[in-house]
Amino acid sequence: MRRRLFTYFLLLGLSTYGQSSFYHSDSVREVRIYFYSADWDQQLDSLYVAGEKERILADVVIDNSRYDSAGIRYKGFSSVAVNRTKNPFNIKLDHVIDGQNHRGFDKIKLSNGIQDPSFLREVLTYDIASKYMPCSRANFVELYINDSLWGLYTNVEAVNKPFIGHRFGEKYGPFFKCNPEDLDITPGGENSNLSSTHGTDSLNYTAYYDMRSDRGWSALYGLIDTLNNHPARLEHILDVDRALWMHAINYALVNFDSYVGYGQNYYLYRGLNGQFSPILWDLNMSFGSFRLTDASSEHYNGFDIAQAQQMDPLIHHKAISIAPRPLMRNLFAEPRYRRMYLAHIRTIIEENIQNQYYRQKALALRSQIDSYVQKDPHKFYTYSDFISNLDSQVALPTAICPGITQLMEERAQYLSSYPGYSGAPAISNLANGMLQPGEDLWITAEIQDASEAIIKYRFGSNQRFSEASMHDDGLHNDGQANDGTFGVWIPEASNHLEYYLYAENDSSGVFSPKRAANSFYTLDASVQPGAVVINELMSDNASTAADGSGTYEDWIELYNPTSFPLSTAGLFLSDTLDPAAYWPLPAYSIPPESYLIIWADDDTQQGVAHASFKLSKAGTSLYLLNSNELVLDSVTLGPLAEDVSFARFPNGTGSFAPRTPTFRRSNDESAPPKWPGNMYPVYPNPFSDHIFLGETDDVVVWSILGREVFRAQGIDRIDTAEWSPGLYIIQSIRTKGTVKVIKTQ
Repeated sequence: MRRRLFTYFLLLGLSTYGQSSFYHSDSVREVRIYFYSADWDQQLDSLYVAGEKERILADVVIDNSRYDSAGIRYKGFSSVAVNRTKNPFNIKLDHVIDGQNHRGFDKIKLSNGIQDPSFLREVLTYDIASKYMPCSRANFVELYINDSLWGLYTNVEAVNKPFIGHRFGEKYGPFFKCNPEDLDITPGGENSNLSSTHGTDSLNYTAYYDMRSDRGWSALYGLIDTLNNHPARLEHILDVDRALWMHAINYALVNFDSYVGYGQNYYLYRGLNGQFSPILWDLNMSFGSFRLTDASSEHYNGFDIAQAQQMDPLIHHKAISIAPRPLMRNLFAEPRYRRMYLAHIRTIIEENIQNQYYRQKALALRSQIDSYVQKDPHKFYTYSDFISNLDSQVALPTAICPGITQLMEERAQYLSSYPGYSGAPAISNLANGMLQPGEDLWITAEIQDASEAIIKYRFGSNQRFSEASMHDDGLHNDGQANDGTFGVWIPEASNHLEYYLYAENDSSGVFSPKRAANSFYTLDASVQPGAVVINELMSDNASTAADGSGTYEDWIELYNPTSFPLSTAGLFLSDTLDPAAYWPLPAYSIPPESYLIIWADDDTQQGVAHASFKLSKAGTSLYLLNSNELVLDSVTLGPLAEDVSFARFPNGTGSFAPRTPTFRRSNDESAPPKWPGNMYPVYPNPFSDHIFLGETDDVVVWSILGREVFRAQGIDRIDTAEWSPGLYIIQSIRTKGTVKVIKTQ
């Protein structure tokens, strides 16, 4: 069977979305701002001094496309000064005109390079980081204000809801910018460090994190509580691998104006799999430009270039954290996580520094912007500084900015000799059996010098990765015991599998592929008719069910009638049999006897579960097809009354007819779901802010009226602080067990 290597954003179909060219680094963009007021600079200065985030109006022209009534304010903190001509800008194109955007982007963020004589740090760091975790793209902009040249800026993609939707497939989960209202730079300053020192009330944390979603404070506190008090359960609610990648990027490239230094400049988003993922932000002081502190007892008051070159990547494991850093200390306390972290550092160094990729990329970028730097009338450093800072240090007003290669050549040499960098196992010759939905699947690999090996796998991007041990015991289709071939059986596999391997010994670890889990291997099997069916649809949804934005849209319910999970990877929906109109379904896993809702709203910008067509109220046809364009299921419906669905009866198998809607539940039920009699333990009961499950499970929680209030996979704890008091029913997707629980005040 053909094995493919995917990166996460490619799987979501995001690599080719049309807006991406705005951030390609192939050329310098042009932005012109035309302020309505002649005293625009005094107005912006006043707003900044007052700490206001209000905006003033201007017209904006981006590469000859004009946008009226945009909102402008300064961007950032230390890079802004009222006596400075070249300040950074935050441009909101839809500030007045709803929906106004440039190639899908409604917010433009321009950095002024105040701490970077090379002009290269931010763009180069985002280029490297994008190989390993979801992050912004960046390039360069030449800015004009009222037709006067203002200078060269870095153009960085905003981390906002459109960004989240493109990277995570949907954008309505808990979402936080981790920058405090007032940055605390005193010893022990907390900032957005995820410590639990502010108590058990989630509202005590509002000054330290900026919530960008409609709700989520209890979810954030659940992460903080688990990180600090229950770290053994951390993988259920945190993408630990992405946290390790963030630390590896920050330490390998000496980016300490981050979680490392002041516990800031990152985002957190909780996706459909129930895990929070960290997202890098504000990389303009990477490559050693920021050296004020690393928050440890060794270098709290700063460090010089030589110390930056040899900064210990595990200093928050070995030394004292003057300012609490639980996202490092509590992860690094686990030996496996330390080995994984050092494996990521090794990958960054090998793929970017030792092979000179970073310098070749820097030279290409420098050549591209050379003429723009020369004519920049407000640049902070000389043209000579710009040329020399790639390789040599340049004096800043208050410090010395190291040359990028001056720092990184020594840094690479130091890290490559660091304990745990070398001596990793070698993984080769992956092999697998035939992927057949519902059948066990074997996977093997030759792994040399490993004491332990695991596989991480999932059946869809809406799941977190599950873990299984690999064995060299002759019992897992691995040949003879102790022959260097490790094997594993994956039970009841789906039609789509995403996986990666990790192996370690006492000194070092290694991933395959090395960029896991941003990259992973995939296997696919074709889906046959009857495996996934169209179960219910509504073409006039006035009040039945709202999507994540709170809007009532057309919807389509798919159903998996089998006893094993099935993925929609490689499937299509369409209201016509014209192949050009086939809309690809996301690679989502549908658990056995469960449902997936697709919003037919012709609004793909909302997420990958939003189709590129609507259902006509006058009647339409709908087709479900596989990758071979075989029609797996179809339905033709006529006009429907408001809030009436067209549904199969009996559920999953019968003929379609107009019915009272049963959104995301069995069509055989006209009231709340029928609950199986077998029970399983949860505690406490009654509950208030959280429930612990008796074991890790995939669950759905229903209100007593049959409304779904929660759904997640692979969890053992549910945060419930925002639920209303009352009776709830927890349903186990795996065991079909249920339990009734009571929410108190």
